[in-house]
Amino acid sequence: MINLEPISIEGHTFLSISVELPKTNLLVVSNDKGYIMCGALDVALLNEKLKDRKVIAGRAVGVKTIAQLLDAPLESITFEAEELGITKGMVGKEALLKMI
Repeated sequence: MINLEPISIEGHTFLSISVELPKTNLLVVSNDKGYIMCGALDVALLNEKLKDRKVIAGRAVGVKTIAQLLDAPLESITFEAEELGITKGMVGKEALLKMI
């Protein structure tokens, strides 16, 4: 099943997406500028082979729900996210607020 829901963080609207797959869930929270995602995100691919796309993204591992994704520290981030002031270890919702 695929769930799409708008969520509000400090008055700003983001889209939460969760895809239930066998033995795993894909989790994303995004806006028109960037996103955070569960451990399925390949940050190295975005930073190396897709660098010219300048993707703003962060990855949190070990999360199973959107709520956990929002509260989890980011394990890795793209170069573009770093330029916005997003850092490794920053909590997901704090990173999203930097993407406004």
